Amino acid sequence: MSKSSELVRGRLLSILADNEFHSGETLGSTMGISRTAISNHVKVLSTLGLDIYSVTGKGYCLAQPLTLLNLDEIRASLTISHISDIEILNVIGSTNQYLKDKSISIQNGHTCLAEAQTAGRGRHGRKWESPYAASLYLSMHWSFDGGYSALNGLSLAVGVAIVEALNQCEVQDIQLKWPNDIYANGKKLAGVLIEVEGQIGGGCQAIIGIGINVSLPNIVNEIGQPWTDLGQLSHPLVNRNILAGTLISELSKGLTLFENDGLGPFINKWRALDVYSNQAIKLIMGKQIIFGINKGIDANGAILLETEQGIKAYHGGEVSVRSV
Repeated sequence: MSKSSELVRGRLLSILADNEFHSGETLGSTMGISRTAISNHVKVLSTLGLDIYSVTGKGYCLAQPLTLLNLDEIRASLTISHISDIEILNVIGSTNQYLKDKSISIQNGHTCLAEAQTAGRGRHGRKWESPYAASLYLSMHWSFDGGYSALNGLSLAVGVAIVEALNQCEVQDIQLKWPNDIYANGKKLAGVLIEVEGQIGGGCQAIIGIGINVSLPNIVNEIGQPWTDLGQLSHPLVNRNILAGTLISELSKGLTLFENDGLGPFINKWRALDVYSNQAIKLIMGKQIIFGINKGIDANGAILLETEQGIKAYHGGEVSVRSV
């Protein structure tokens, strides 16, 4: 997608965001392009997950109002001083990949957000469904001088920070699923993907990617598990810009605390939010499946599973959790 096309489509959406009908002729006149060009741009936007009505004699209208990301509104919602850059992108492959490509030259807390991702990804290379303006797609860069050994439990600390941000936005009853999912009403609301690069024995750079479902279309083909979004949990719907500013603030505070003190300050909070606490679960590690009772996490962030052989800690990698 060319930069000029992105700008045109961004401007078109800013007009359609009011959820009113706008004729192709009026849109073309306003934007200085033909009605045919407007039609073509609408078709492309529809492929990004946007539901746009086209009615003869009335024009185009979004199926629901749209809140576009706005840097001024995000910065106004920050609860701490945040001097690092915050970038807003329109359509991008992956916010994580975008920061990875420039991580050498950026400082802690540098954040990018996108309206849509065409190659969003979750754990184990799974696709993360990313419809346009339907969720919050955010990645933050943070360097750790202590190297890989300093990152034990990082995804758990990030999960706690996300819950804190949601609570501040008056979204309650949020829980955490080990190691990096955010749940509500037994369904997935958000996920975390942390990608780390560095040298053994030296410092490392972490890219913390977060996707929070805000107002997804009714049919999302790529999500292979029960899901929920903020549209089902909060009334009125949380403003994405306020959520973004609050989340950036909580992440910055949480990552600073984690960098200084490790997982310790987060353990009790995480345990209190554990969605499968003391429940029968199974751990899936490749072809191996282990059944047991979830006994929370240890000081390093490993999950504790009680079986007939006693309680054993299991770390990350290919481990995932499913209720029995």
